[in-house]
Amino acid sequence: MKTSTMRTVAVSAALAMVAAGCGGGGDDGTPAATKISFLTHWGPDQVKALEAAAQAFQKRNQGVTVDIRAVPFGNLLSTLRTQGSSPNGPTIASVYDLWLPELVRDGLSGDMPADAEADLAANWPKNLVEGVTKQGGPRGYPNEVDLYALNYNKKLFKEAGIAAPPRTWAELEAAAAKLTKDGRQGFGVITSWPAGVVHPWLSLVNSNGGRLLDGAVPKLDDPRTLAAAQLYSRLVKSGATQAKMSNANANTTGPYLDNFVNGRTGMIIMANWWQGALKEAMGERYQDVGVAPIPVGPDGATSASVSYSWLTVVNGKADQAKQQAAWKFLTFLNGKDSGRNGSSAMGDILTSMGILPSSISDLKAHQAELSDPFLSVYVAELANAVPFPSVLGGEAMSQAVQKHVENVVFGKETPEAAMGAAQREVADILTKAGT
Repeated sequence: MKTSTMRTVAVSAALAMVAAGCGGGGDDGTPAATKISFLTHWGPDQVKALEAAAQAFQKRNQGVTVDIRAVPFGNLLSTLRTQGSSPNGPTIASVYDLWLPELVRDGLSGDMPADAEADLAANWPKNLVEGVTKQGGPRGYPNEVDLYALNYNKKLFKEAGIAAPPRTWAELEAAAAKLTKDGRQGFGVITSWPAGVVHPWLSLVNSNGGRLLDGAVPKLDDPRTLAAAQLYSRLVKSGATQAKMSNANANTTGPYLDNFVNGRTGMIIMANWWQGALKEAMGERYQDVGVAPIPVGPDGATSASVSYSWLTVVNGKADQAKQQAAWKFLTFLNGKDSGRNGSSAMGDILTSMGILPSSISDLKAHQAELSDPFLSVYVAELANAVPFPSVLGGEAMSQAVQKHVENVVFGKETPEAAMGAAQREVADILTKAGT
């Protein structure tokens, strides 16, 4: 997930373009003196870019004011839940797609109006539109798409005599063994952060032909899923993965990042959004970072990363005037005349952070930036990615899987016991969530 530690590399250009706006023009129906708010967890640079977009929108819609509110990622969902029903609660929120089913159920993600729905259908890939469709209709604008790939240290590979990044699990284990020496681990994993634990592991599951769910049925005890837990167990037992080097959080701070940045971890599986954190932390050493598809397991046919997305929704509990203004702002923010060179303002902001935008026009407008050696692998693998299941009970499901994968990493459970327990717990969570 994107975080406040990521710094922009092109926000200044986006700010200048958006702030210039297209002055004049009045409101086309939204009542005067309408104040809406946009809740995000982005950092100061991204907030400034959103504020610039808001200023440009306000010039076109006199009487409408957009207030950008930022909270830490850990407080984002709770803030929306606790403040969403109040008159001054957030009108718009940037949300993780895993939260969407519950937000729709609870009325915190309202209906998309017909004109915005038509805009979405015309300008976003069909699979992304389907991903934001819940209870019979689309619920918001997809903004970013994130997926995973193998990140590795090219300098350490060369020193270890490894000619190319691993394409299979067998090659992954062999490379990890060669890289492990002098206090360095060959392959690093994350603990303490649900998505950071589950998504890389599940990318290996997917690349072995397994799945987390088959419809609403958990598949954690499937042999192809169990095999990924057994892979982790072998790496830990061999010393190629060290639990003490794994701690991290959604701000990419902690031993996990530090060990990769400082050459104490040879390989990791991580998402495209953390490019900014790597560049900032590594400086000139960033040139040592290589990217490759997720290695394929013995029962898999192709690399198949987990993907997930973020979207902007409008609070269904806000009054109708605010909802109307909010959808207008989102249509503007995601429209290709709000940014530079055919991009939307949102596309400019996302790309400046190394994040893949999701609209067709934004991907085209930012083709040059998305072709850099780091991001190009993620873009190429997007077609093979498997979306993380967005279902009622999804967050609790993810936390249950996290617990048992961590138990394997810390040697508290065998892979067989961990996956058996996870299967039972996830089945129970999904059953209760659906009742």
